[in-house]
Amino acid sequence: MRDNELYAQILGIKSPWQVTQVELALSKGEVTVHIEQAKDTHQCCPTCNHPSPGYDSRIRRWRHLDTCQYKTILVANVPRVKCQEHGVVTVLVPWAEPNSGFTAMFEALVIDWLKEASISAVSRLMSLSWNAIDGIMQRAVKRGLSRREVLSMTQIGVDETAFRKRHDYVTIVSDQKAGHVLHVGNDRKKNTLKAWNASLTEEQQTAIESVSMDMWPAFINATLESLPDAKEKIAFDKFHVAKYLGEAVDKVRRHEHKALMAEGIDDLKGSKYDWLYNPENMTRKQKKRFSNLRDSSLKTARAWVIKEMAMSLWNYVSKTWALKGWKRWLSWAVRCRLDPIKKVAKMIKVRSRGFRNKERFANAIYFHLGGLDLYPERLTR
Repeated sequence: MRDNELYAQILGIKSPWQVTQVELALSKGEVTVHIEQAKDTHQCCPTCNHPSPGYDSRIRRWRHLDTCQYKTILVANVPRVKCQEHGVVTVLVPWAEPNSGFTAMFEALVIDWLKEASISAVSRLMSLSWNAIDGIMQRAVKRGLSRREVLSMTQIGVDETAFRKRHDYVTIVSDQKAGHVLHVGNDRKKNTLKAWNASLTEEQQTAIESVSMDMWPAFINATLESLPDAKEKIAFDKFHVAKYLGEAVDKVRRHEHKALMAEGIDDLKGSKYDWLYNPENMTRKQKKRFSNLRDSSLKTARAWVIKEMAMSLWNYVSKTWALKGWKRWLSWAVRCRLDPIKKVAKMIKVRSRGFRNKERFANAIYFHLGGLDLYPERLTR
Protein backbone atom coordinates (compact mmCIF):
# COMPACT_ATOMS: atom_id res chain seq x y z
CA MET A 1 0.00 0.00 0.00
CA ARG A 2 1.41 3.39 -0.98
CA ASP A 3 1.98 6.16 1.55
CA ASN A 4 -0.94 8.23 0.23
CA GLU A 5 -3.36 5.35 0.56
CA LEU A 6 -1.97 4.36 3.96
CA TYR A 7 -2.50 7.83 5.44
CA ALA A 8 -5.94 8.13 3.81
CA GLN A 9 -6.92 4.93 5.62
CA ILE A 10 -5.37 6.01 8.94
CA LEU A 11 -6.99 9.46 8.84
CA GLY A 12 -10.31 8.22 7.48
CA ILE A 13 -10.02 10.54 4.46
CA LYS A 14 -12.81 9.94 1.94
CA SER A 15 -14.15 11.61 -1.20
CA PRO A 16 -14.25 14.48 -1.97
CA TRP A 17 -11.00 14.76 0.04
CA GLN A 18 -7.87 12.80 -0.84
CA VAL A 19 -4.27 12.50 0.32
CA THR A 20 -2.07 13.73 -2.53
CA GLN A 21 1.42 13.61 -1.05
CA VAL A 22 3.36 12.46 2.03
CA GLU A 23 6.69 14.15 2.73
CA LEU A 24 9.29 13.00 5.26
CA ALA A 25 11.76 15.63 6.48
CA LEU A 26 14.34 13.72 8.50
CA SER A 27 16.30 16.83 9.46
CA LYS A 28 13.19 18.45 10.98
CA GLY A 29 11.78 15.21 12.35
CA GLU A 30 8.47 15.82 10.60
CA VAL A 31 6.02 14.04 8.32
CA THR A 32 3.79 16.33 6.24
CA VAL A 33 0.61 14.93 4.75
CA HIS A 34 -0.94 17.00 1.95
CA ILE A 35 -4.70 16.76 1.47
CA GLU A 36 -6.81 18.25 -1.33
CA GLN A 37 -10.47 18.44 -2.19
CA ALA A 38 -11.71 17.45 -5.64
CA LYS A 39 -12.06 20.53 -7.85
CA ASP A 40 -15.63 19.72 -8.94
CA THR A 41 -16.94 19.49 -5.36
CA HIS A 42 -20.29 21.20 -4.79
CA GLN A 43 -19.87 23.44 -1.77
CA CYS A 44 -22.38 24.14 1.02
CA CYS A 45 -22.44 26.58 3.91
CA PRO A 46 -21.21 24.72 7.02
CA THR A 47 -23.74 26.59 9.19
CA CYS A 48 -27.00 26.13 7.26
CA ASN A 49 -25.90 23.48 4.71
CA HIS A 50 -27.31 25.60 1.88
CA PRO A 51 -25.48 25.27 -1.49
CA SER A 52 -23.15 28.25 -1.82
CA PRO A 53 -20.67 29.46 -4.45
CA GLY A 54 -16.95 29.23 -3.82
CA TYR A 55 -15.23 32.40 -2.62
CA ASP A 56 -11.54 31.52 -2.20
CA SER A 57 -9.34 29.07 -0.28
CA ARG A 58 -6.80 29.22 2.52
CA ILE A 59 -3.84 26.98 3.37
CA ARG A 60 -4.41 25.41 6.80
CA ARG A 61 -2.15 23.23 8.96
CA TRP A 62 -3.05 20.79 11.75
CA ARG A 63 -0.91 18.89 14.22
CA HIS A 64 -1.72 15.16 14.12
CA LEU A 65 -0.63 12.15 16.16
CA ASP A 66 3.06 11.37 15.72
CA THR A 67 4.16 8.87 13.09
CA CYS A 68 6.60 6.76 15.11
CA GLN A 69 8.92 9.42 16.55
CA TYR A 70 8.10 12.03 13.87
CA LYS A 71 5.78 14.98 14.36
CA THR A 72 2.99 14.69 11.81
CA ILE A 73 1.40 17.73 10.17
CA LEU A 74 -1.63 17.79 7.88
CA VAL A 75 -1.77 20.53 5.24
CA ALA A 76 -4.82 21.36 3.11
CA ASN A 77 -6.05 24.18 0.91
CA VAL A 78 -9.48 24.65 2.50
CA PRO A 79 -12.21 26.38 0.44
CA ARG A 80 -14.32 29.25 1.70
CA VAL A 81 -17.85 29.85 0.42
CA LYS A 82 -20.09 32.88 0.30
CA CYS A 83 -23.42 32.10 1.93
CA GLN A 84 -26.32 34.51 1.36
CA GLU A 85 -27.24 34.31 5.04
CA HIS A 86 -23.93 33.78 6.84
CA GLY A 87 -21.47 35.54 4.56
CA VAL A 88 -17.96 34.20 3.85
CA VAL A 89 -17.33 31.04 5.87
CA THR A 90 -14.78 28.20 5.79
CA VAL A 91 -16.05 24.73 4.87
CA LEU A 92 -15.68 21.96 7.42
CA VAL A 93 -12.95 19.35 7.23
CA PRO A 94 -13.65 15.81 8.49
CA TRP A 95 -10.41 15.42 10.47
CA ALA A 96 -10.61 18.47 12.75
CA GLU A 97 -13.03 20.66 14.67
CA PRO A 98 -13.60 24.24 13.41
CA ASN A 99 -11.03 26.84 14.53
CA SER A 100 -8.59 24.23 15.82
CA GLY A 101 -4.98 23.79 14.80
CA PHE A 102 -5.08 20.12 15.82
CA THR A 103 -6.78 17.07 14.40
CA ALA A 104 -9.66 15.56 16.36
CA MET A 105 -7.56 12.48 17.14
CA PHE A 106 -4.75 14.65 18.50
CA GLU A 107 -7.17 16.63 20.68
CA ALA A 108 -8.62 13.37 22.00
CA LEU A 109 -5.12 12.23 23.02
CA VAL A 110 -4.48 15.53 24.82
CA ILE A 111 -7.84 15.24 26.61
CA ASP A 112 -6.86 11.75 27.79
CA TRP A 113 -3.57 13.09 29.13
CA LEU A 114 -5.25 16.08 30.80
CA LYS A 115 -7.39 13.68 32.79
CA GLU A 116 -4.17 12.27 34.27
CA ALA A 117 -1.86 15.28 34.57
CA SER A 118 -1.69 19.08 34.80
CA ILE A 119 -1.70 21.45 31.83
CA SER A 120 2.00 22.19 32.44
CA ALA A 121 2.90 18.49 32.47
CA VAL A 122 0.95 17.77 29.27
CA SER A 123 2.53 20.85 27.69
CA ARG A 124 6.01 19.44 28.32
CA LEU A 125 4.99 15.94 27.21
CA MET A 126 3.49 17.11 23.90
CA SER A 127 6.09 19.85 23.27
CA LEU A 128 3.36 22.48 22.99
CA SER A 129 2.78 25.78 24.75
CA TRP A 130 0.70 26.05 27.92
CA ASN A 131 -1.83 28.16 26.01
CA ALA A 132 -2.18 25.54 23.26
CA ILE A 133 -3.02 22.80 25.77
CA ASP A 134 -5.34 25.14 27.67
CA GLY A 135 -7.10 25.95 24.38
CA ILE A 136 -7.80 22.25 23.82
CA MET A 137 -9.23 22.02 27.35
CA GLN A 138 -11.42 25.09 26.78
CA ARG A 139 -12.81 23.68 23.53
CA ALA A 140 -13.47 20.34 25.23
CA VAL A 141 -15.44 22.02 28.03
CA LYS A 142 -17.38 24.17 25.56
CA ARG A 143 -18.32 21.03 23.60
CA GLY A 144 -19.28 19.21 26.76
CA LEU A 145 -21.50 22.00 28.08
CA SER A 146 -23.22 22.38 24.70
CA ARG A 147 -24.00 18.64 24.66
CA ARG A 148 -25.25 18.50 28.24
CA GLU A 149 -28.82 17.35 28.50
CA VAL A 150 -31.45 19.33 30.39
CA LEU A 151 -30.45 19.31 34.03
CA SER A 152 -32.53 17.04 36.22
CA MET A 153 -31.45 17.00 39.87
CA THR A 154 -33.17 16.48 43.20
CA GLN A 155 -30.31 16.96 45.66
CA ILE A 156 -27.82 19.75 45.08
CA GLY A 157 -24.84 21.02 47.03
CA VAL A 158 -23.58 24.59 47.18
CA ASP A 159 -20.03 25.26 48.30
CA GLU A 160 -17.19 27.69 47.82
CA THR A 161 -13.57 27.14 46.92
CA ALA A 162 -10.70 29.62 47.02
CA PHE A 163 -9.08 30.74 43.78
CA ARG A 164 -5.25 30.62 43.86
CA LYS A 165 -5.15 30.45 47.68
CA ARG A 166 -6.43 33.99 48.09
CA HIS A 167 -9.53 35.40 49.76
CA ASP A 168 -11.13 35.23 46.34
CA TYR A 169 -13.79 32.55 45.90
CA VAL A 170 -15.96 30.85 43.34
CA THR A 171 -19.32 29.21 43.99
CA ILE A 172 -19.69 25.53 43.10
CA VAL A 173 -23.13 24.01 42.55
CA SER A 174 -23.12 20.22 42.24
CA ASP A 175 -25.51 17.34 41.76
CA GLN A 176 -25.14 15.37 45.00
CA LYS A 177 -26.45 12.13 43.51
CA ALA A 178 -24.50 12.14 40.25
CA GLY A 179 -21.40 13.71 41.79
CA HIS A 180 -21.08 16.22 38.94
CA VAL A 181 -20.49 19.97 39.02
CA LEU A 182 -23.46 21.79 37.51
CA HIS A 183 -22.28 25.39 37.73
CA VAL A 184 -19.24 27.47 38.64
CA GLY A 185 -20.04 31.03 39.75
CA ASN A 186 -17.47 33.81 39.54
CA ASP A 187 -17.73 34.76 43.23
CA ARG A 188 -19.65 33.73 46.35
CA LYS A 189 -22.14 36.58 46.44
CA LYS A 190 -25.88 36.15 46.89
CA ASN A 191 -26.77 37.39 43.42
CA THR A 192 -24.47 34.85 41.77
CA LEU A 193 -26.35 31.89 43.24
CA LYS A 194 -29.71 33.62 42.76
CA ALA A 195 -28.96 34.08 39.06
CA TRP A 196 -28.24 30.37 38.63
CA ASN A 197 -31.39 29.41 40.52
CA ALA A 198 -33.36 31.82 38.31
CA SER A 199 -31.96 30.15 35.17
CA LEU A 200 -33.75 26.92 36.13
CA THR A 201 -37.25 26.22 34.93
CA GLU A 202 -40.10 26.17 37.43
CA GLU A 203 -40.21 22.40 37.06
CA GLN A 204 -36.48 22.07 37.81
CA GLN A 205 -36.75 24.32 40.88
CA THR A 206 -39.70 22.37 42.25
CA ALA A 207 -37.91 19.04 41.71
CA ILE A 208 -35.06 20.08 44.05
CA GLU A 209 -35.62 18.31 47.36
CA SER A 210 -32.58 19.48 49.31
CA VAL A 211 -29.81 22.08 49.09
CA SER A 212 -26.75 21.16 51.16
CA MET A 213 -24.48 24.07 52.03
CA ASP A 214 -22.31 25.65 54.67
CA MET A 215 -23.68 28.47 56.79
CA TRP A 216 -22.51 31.29 54.52
CA PRO A 217 -25.32 33.92 54.72
CA ALA A 218 -25.16 34.71 50.99
CA PHE A 219 -25.94 31.09 50.10
CA ILE A 220 -28.73 30.86 52.67
CA ASN A 221 -30.42 34.09 51.59
CA ALA A 222 -30.04 33.37 47.88
CA THR A 223 -31.74 30.00 48.34
CA LEU A 224 -34.50 31.38 50.54
CA GLU A 225 -35.23 34.14 48.03
CA SER A 226 -35.12 32.13 44.81
CA LEU A 227 -36.28 28.54 45.39
CA PRO A 228 -39.82 27.48 46.29
CA ASP A 229 -40.26 26.03 49.78
CA ALA A 230 -36.59 26.73 50.48
CA LYS A 231 -37.13 26.63 54.25
CA GLU A 232 -37.82 22.92 53.95
CA LYS A 233 -34.90 22.25 51.60
CA ILE A 234 -31.82 23.88 53.15
CA ALA A 235 -29.53 21.40 54.90
CA PHE A 236 -26.23 22.37 56.54
CA ASP A 237 -23.50 19.80 55.97
CA LYS A 238 -21.85 18.13 58.93
CA PHE A 239 -18.32 19.26 58.07
CA HIS A 240 -19.12 22.96 58.32
CA VAL A 241 -21.30 22.59 61.43
CA ALA A 242 -18.45 20.69 63.10
CA LYS A 243 -15.99 23.40 62.05
CA TYR A 244 -18.05 26.24 63.50
CA LEU A 245 -18.83 24.38 66.71
CA GLY A 246 -15.18 23.35 67.11
CA GLU A 247 -14.15 26.99 66.83
CA ALA A 248 -16.85 27.93 69.37
CA VAL A 249 -15.54 25.37 71.88
CA ASP A 250 -12.04 26.78 71.46
CA LYS A 251 -13.28 30.34 72.09
CA VAL A 252 -14.96 29.19 75.31
CA ARG A 253 -11.71 27.44 76.34
CA ARG A 254 -9.55 30.51 75.69
CA HIS A 255 -11.85 32.82 77.63
CA GLU A 256 -12.19 30.39 80.53
CA HIS A 257 -8.47 29.61 80.62
CA LYS A 258 -7.65 33.32 80.90
CA ALA A 259 -10.11 33.71 83.77
CA LEU A 260 -8.80 30.61 85.61
CA MET A 261 -5.14 31.60 85.22
CA ALA A 262 -5.97 34.95 86.84
CA GLU A 263 -7.05 32.91 89.88
CA GLY A 264 -3.92 30.74 89.73
CA ILE A 265 -5.77 27.70 88.33
CA ASP A 266 -4.13 25.97 85.34
CA ASP A 267 -6.63 23.13 84.69
CA LEU A 268 -6.96 24.08 81.02
CA LYS A 269 -3.27 24.69 80.38
CA GLY A 270 -2.04 22.76 77.31
CA SER A 271 -5.49 21.30 76.62
CA LYS A 272 -6.27 23.12 73.36
CA TYR A 273 -5.97 20.08 71.11
CA ASP A 274 -7.63 17.71 73.58
CA TRP A 275 -10.96 19.39 72.81
CA LEU A 276 -10.36 19.21 69.06
CA TYR A 277 -9.22 15.58 68.75
CA ASN A 278 -11.61 12.72 68.17
CA PRO A 279 -11.44 10.71 71.44
CA GLU A 280 -11.28 7.51 69.38
CA ASN A 281 -7.92 8.62 67.98
CA MET A 282 -6.37 9.48 71.37
CA THR A 283 -3.67 7.47 73.13
CA ARG A 284 -4.52 5.86 76.46
CA LYS A 285 -2.69 8.65 78.30
CA GLN A 286 -4.55 11.33 76.37
CA LYS A 287 -7.89 9.62 77.00
CA LYS A 288 -7.27 9.51 80.75
CA ARG A 289 -6.35 13.20 80.90
CA PHE A 290 -9.26 14.20 78.67
CA SER A 291 -11.71 12.07 80.66
CA ASN A 292 -10.97 14.13 83.74
CA LEU A 293 -11.44 17.37 81.83
CA ARG A 294 -14.60 16.21 80.05
CA ASP A 295 -16.30 15.13 83.28
CA SER A 296 -15.44 18.35 85.10
CA SER A 297 -17.70 21.33 85.73
CA LEU A 298 -15.69 23.51 83.35
CA LYS A 299 -17.60 25.68 80.87
CA THR A 300 -15.37 24.28 78.14
CA ALA A 301 -16.51 20.76 79.03
CA ARG A 302 -20.14 21.86 78.70
CA ALA A 303 -19.43 23.48 75.32
CA TRP A 304 -17.70 20.28 74.12
CA VAL A 305 -20.67 18.10 75.16
CA ILE A 306 -23.05 20.41 73.25
CA LYS A 307 -20.83 20.11 70.16
CA GLU A 308 -20.65 16.31 70.39
CA MET A 309 -24.41 16.10 70.84
CA ALA A 310 -24.84 17.98 67.56
CA MET A 311 -22.47 15.61 65.77
CA SER A 312 -24.50 12.59 66.96
CA LEU A 313 -27.66 13.97 65.30
CA TRP A 314 -26.36 12.93 61.87
CA ASN A 315 -26.78 9.30 62.90
CA TYR A 316 -30.57 9.53 62.81
CA VAL A 317 -32.29 7.61 60.02
CA SER A 318 -35.83 8.75 60.80
CA LYS A 319 -36.61 12.30 59.66
CA THR A 320 -39.16 12.66 62.49
CA TRP A 321 -36.68 11.71 65.21
CA ALA A 322 -33.94 13.80 63.60
CA LEU A 323 -36.21 16.85 63.67
CA LYS A 324 -37.04 16.25 67.34
CA GLY A 325 -33.34 15.81 68.11
CA TRP A 326 -32.39 19.09 66.42
CA LYS A 327 -35.16 20.98 68.19
CA ARG A 328 -33.96 19.68 71.57
CA TRP A 329 -30.37 20.53 70.74
CA LEU A 330 -31.23 24.05 69.54
CA SER A 331 -33.24 24.69 72.69
CA TRP A 332 -30.28 23.59 74.82
CA ALA A 333 -27.67 25.48 72.79
CA VAL A 334 -29.43 28.85 72.74
CA ARG A 335 -29.98 28.69 76.54
CA CYS A 336 -26.48 27.48 77.49
CA ARG A 337 -25.08 30.93 78.43
CA LEU A 338 -21.97 30.25 76.36
CA ASP A 339 -21.91 33.05 73.80
CA PRO A 340 -19.77 31.34 71.09
CA ILE A 341 -22.05 28.27 71.19
CA LYS A 342 -25.19 30.43 71.16
CA LYS A 343 -23.89 32.31 68.11
CA VAL A 344 -23.43 29.07 66.13
CA ALA A 345 -26.83 27.79 67.29
CA LYS A 346 -28.47 30.94 65.93
CA MET A 347 -26.72 30.40 62.59
CA ILE A 348 -28.02 26.83 62.45
CA LYS A 349 -31.47 27.99 63.49
CA VAL A 350 -31.91 29.52 60.05
CA ARG A 351 -32.99 26.01 59.10
CA SER A 352 -35.75 26.15 61.66
CA ARG A 353 -37.12 29.47 60.37
CA GLY A 354 -36.93 28.39 56.97
CA PHE A 355 -5.36 28.72 37.28
CA ARG A 356 -4.37 31.93 35.70
CA ASN A 357 -7.71 33.46 35.81
CA LYS A 358 -11.12 32.45 37.10
CA GLU A 359 -12.39 31.46 33.66
CA ARG A 360 -9.62 28.89 33.28
CA PHE A 361 -10.12 27.80 36.87
CA ALA A 362 -13.81 27.19 36.12
CA ASN A 363 -12.91 25.32 32.93
CA ALA A 364 -10.67 22.97 34.89
CA ILE A 365 -13.50 22.28 37.36
CA TYR A 366 -15.96 21.54 34.55
CA PHE A 367 -13.34 19.42 32.74
CA HIS A 368 -12.58 17.14 35.68
CA LEU A 369 -15.85 17.23 37.62
CA GLY A 370 -18.59 18.21 35.19
CA GLY A 371 -19.34 14.71 33.89
CA LEU A 372 -19.15 16.12 30.35
CA ASP A 373 -18.68 14.48 26.93
CA LEU A 374 -15.43 16.27 26.08
CA TYR A 375 -14.29 14.61 22.87
CA PRO A 376 -14.54 15.96 19.31
CA GLU A 377 -17.38 14.83 17.06
CA ARG A 378 -17.31 11.18 16.00
CA LEU A 379 -14.73 10.37 18.66
CA THR A 380 -15.48 8.73 22.01
CA ARG A 381 -13.47 7.30 24.88
